[in-house]
Amino acid sequence: MKKQAVAVGFVLFSFMLPTKASAASFDQLFVFGDSLSDTGNIYNATNAIGKPYPPSPPYFEGRFSNGPIWVDYLGDQLGLKPTLLTDINFTTIPPTPIPTQGINFAFGGASSGLDNAVFPNQGLPGVLKQVSDFAGILQANHQTADPNALYTLWAGANDLLFLNHEDSTTPVSNVSQALNTLVGIGAKNILVFNLPDLGKVPGAKTDVPNPATLSNSASEFNLGLAQTVSTLSQNPNLNITYVDINSLFNQASTFGFTNVTDSCKDSPDICDPSNNKFLFWDDFHPTTAAQKVIADVALAAIDAKSVPEPSLNLGILALGVFGAIGVLKRQQKRSEFVSAGRVVDAQWSHITVKK
Repeated sequence: MKKQAVAVGFVLFSFMLPTKASAASFDQLFVFGDSLSDTGNIYNATNAIGKPYPPSPPYFEGRFSNGPIWVDYLGDQLGLKPTLLTDINFTTIPPTPIPTQGINFAFGGASSGLDNAVFPNQGLPGVLKQVSDFAGILQANHQTADPNALYTLWAGANDLLFLNHEDSTTPVSNVSQALNTLVGIGAKNILVFNLPDLGKVPGAKTDVPNPATLSNSASEFNLGLAQTVSTLSQNPNLNITYVDINSLFNQASTFGFTNVTDSCKDSPDICDPSNNKFLFWDDFHPTTAAQKVIADVALAAIDAKSVPEPSLNLGILALGVFGAIGVLKRQQKRSEFVSAGRVVDAQWSHITVKK
């Protein structure tokens, strides 16, 4: 894939709105993804066969972190708690209705495709299968997707980490198909995440033969995903928000993280969830402190799309990533709470962030 600069990863800071103010309003939340979004599905599935994973504790209540994850934090902000897929029986006649606050379909280990990359041959769905299963549930209930719901999708890491370090094309194709399926069944509000530099996660030091290859593949995946999102953004009836996790992790020190290279799971004395300075909890997953930042950034990105453009010009200062760092540092001196960044996709700006 030809490398090119893509104008994503812009951070917006609002100085006029309260921290918890949100322009977004959704009546349901549907989550598709892997361990980065799983609030207990893989734990329930493995617990059913007597081998619960991830072990909780030290993991937090079936989540791949030391506390709540971004889905929990975002749900709290939106007033929504999606039901785990593994807590629902859709085999009843007549079909079980969709829970009123939505469903979390994400499974730890899920590939971007049909299967699970970490737990193969267990009948556990990959992300594309999660989306197609959702479409089937709607069909069984003679419904289309709720246009007032929020649909989140984060996938691709397990493909590159555990299936093929060099193949970014397959996960880009799978995620693109999943996104187009959601649009095809009526989804109007979609939140999609790209990948951090996987060659820099703690697990890449010991579990990956060539971290540089993994970094390159993650970069190619992000470029392909950004192109897909840019194409979908041309649909005037679709509100798709692209959250640049790669830029966020590269600027993690701005949010108070002093260790962005090591995991802290094996050092409970320095991995206190209430005051954690580590970006990573284990070899691949962020700490709950980092999860909170991800949720804040995601919500701010949604809000940036929700506010009419004329009002946005009056109340919000738009800055490139590096310019925003100086502003945020000055804000940190005035307050113990770091204001959430607002990450928006290329359609909001044509300025390229150069690092």
